[in-house]
Amino acid sequence: MKIAGSTALVTGANRGFGRHLAAELLARGATVYAGARNPDSVDLPGVTPVRLDITDPASVAAAAKLAGDVNLLINNAGIDSRTDLLDGDLDLVRLELETHYIGTLSTIRAFVPVIAGNGGGTILNVLSVLSWVNFPKHAAYGAAKSAEWAMTNALRLQLAERGVRVAALHVGYMDTDMAATVTDPKSDPAAIAKITVDGVEADAYEIVADDISRRVQAGLSGGVAALYPQLP
Repeated sequence: MKIAGSTALVTGANRGFGRHLAAELLARGATVYAGARNPDSVDLPGVTPVRLDITDPASVAAAAKLAGDVNLLINNAGIDSRTDLLDGDLDLVRLELETHYIGTLSTIRAFVPVIAGNGGGTILNVLSVLSWVNFPKHAAYGAAKSAEWAMTNALRLQLAERGVRVAALHVGYMDTDMAATVTDPKSDPAAIAKITVDGVEADAYEIVADDISRRVQAGLSGGVAALYPQLP
């Protein structure tokens, strides 16, 4: 995947990590559509704002029609409602799944014909270390990201024959609005954006961007005892 000369659409590009991704792509010579529910909130010079709510099928279809030259789709839009699975509002649990799983899948389904029709390209799903390990305070988010990881693996196999590579980014906390109240160590989102785009350009299927994600990935083979040593 050559970034220079490519045409990318980044969802949730009006702030946070999505804005950093859009900026990094621009700096490397890509044409960038910046998807946001409110396109007026996109303030990055050089991008083309696109109205896009990934939970609204009509909005997704309109964005795919408008951005018909895309060969790189980055699914970054997301939320973290910090909903407890036992006591939290089930509507918020549904919203997490509707956003991270159904919304991302809906966007992919709309853009696969576009990317394939343009000669192939790449889809990158921005996942999380919480795709692999989960804790009560981020339970709904982690469950939705785990579902998105499984979906990513399935589509990776299905789309390979159509010339569409499906990649995943795993990363822990970043210093963005979403993690503003987090006191644990956080990565610089600009640095993670650079690592991410490097991985896309290298045709990596899985981009594991920070130390905590690498440690958790290594612990997967150790089972529950390795991932949750606090359990009796």
